[in-house]
Amino acid sequence: MSSRRAPRRAAAAVIGSGLLLLAGCGGSAPSATPPGTTATTSAGPPRILKVPGDKPTIQAAVSDAHRGDMVLISPGEYHESVEVNVAGIVIRGLDRNTVIVDGDFKKENGFFVGADEVAIENLTVRNFNSNGVFFTGSPGDAPAGYDAQNGSPNNPAGNPSHAANPGTILKGYRASYVTTYNNGLYGLYAFAAQGGRFDHSYASGHPDSGVYVGQCNPCDAVVTDVIGEHNAVGFEGTNASTNIYVINSVWRANRVGVTFNSQTTEQLAPQGSATVAGNLVVDNSSADTPAQARGAFGLGVALGGSRNDVVIRNRITGNVSAGVILTSLETFLPEGNRIEANALDGNGVDLVYTLATGQTGARTNCFVGNTFTTSSPPGIEAALPCTATASGGPGPFTQQTAPPGLDYRKMTAPPAQPSMPDAATAPPQLATAQVPQIDVATLTVPAAP
Repeated sequence: MSSRRAPRRAAAAVIGSGLLLLAGCGGSAPSATPPGTTATTSAGPPRILKVPGDKPTIQAAVSDAHRGDMVLISPGEYHESVEVNVAGIVIRGLDRNTVIVDGDFKKENGFFVGADEVAIENLTVRNFNSNGVFFTGSPGDAPAGYDAQNGSPNNPAGNPSHAANPGTILKGYRASYVTTYNNGLYGLYAFAAQGGRFDHSYASGHPDSGVYVGQCNPCDAVVTDVIGEHNAVGFEGTNASTNIYVINSVWRANRVGVTFNSQTTEQLAPQGSATVAGNLVVDNSSADTPAQARGAFGLGVALGGSRNDVVIRNRITGNVSAGVILTSLETFLPEGNRIEANALDGNGVDLVYTLATGQTGARTNCFVGNTFTTSSPPGIEAALPCTATASGGPGPFTQQTAPPGLDYRKMTAPPAQPSMPDAATAPPQLATAQVPQIDVATLTVPAAP
């Protein structure tokens, strides 16, 4: 992740009866320092480094910070990329909507974080060619045939997500009260990272995913109280497995609301053991979005080649292709997934289980207690029950044609978002790499919008 390169667009993979799902991809980082560098010793008591009062730029403050310090940023526009290789610091804006880090469509990443236990809070990141906020471990060894300068088939130059091993894992990350919009790949992005949290945040106008978590097992991650709209995909988790929760969030007016999937373009396939609960997943059929070539369209929650995921107590409406779809992706078949107690209406087909042409076999996926009208195969809860080994087979499915996409650089700026309470006085809290304690039984189906 150390070489600068042109932003990559994720390739689309053809699966099922014409179904397309977006493939996960690694991002870029203009870093001369290897990611994963972590300064773990403190040089004295924690300090507050004010920008621009104490330091003229965010980068200058971060570079001078030690573990336990907080970088506190005053309102203004900061036209810089910030590289964070110091562990255990907090970077906070005084006002979420007026502390703006702007890439001018010239810089690659807003925040590139290669250190453990870093939190970024209460600011806006926009107009970067790749990512808004990027937390990442270091790349592993390149596979045979990989050319770091020129790339190779299905492996663009400088793309570390195709490494032969996951390398160093970043541990502990958080983005809270962060707005990201109109960046060239992802808004909030965690890759090869464990123990993370994205909360009270917003992402729009991304031609890949508003929020992305990839290549982690266990992920030990929570995405909660997030709004993702007008992206190609609201949330995507490629090869993101075990103790990962997407909960209590709103995914609307994207092309795809939420997807977990297994892919060979990243390590740690197959994906599995994720939970999607208590979300509002509505109207993910918007032409008012950026798009990738041949990308999916009109899907609420899509599981591609996933295993043992749970989709429970979500409200899923107005998605013109499918509300929830379980399907194969590449050579991965969906297996052991549970779709339970969701409220679905107004979708092209509410519940779908389908496989690519030539792939057969029920894989013990099950559907139970959902409120729905249409399904493929018909009577899906009887064909694929949760009370016994499923005996039913997949049904047919036709995805609706995707409209042309918009230029992410010209997307409308989002409205102001709620700022962090007491940003000027709240004590800093480091990100911690801990296993999330989520009681899914307490999560309920959201009210209709």
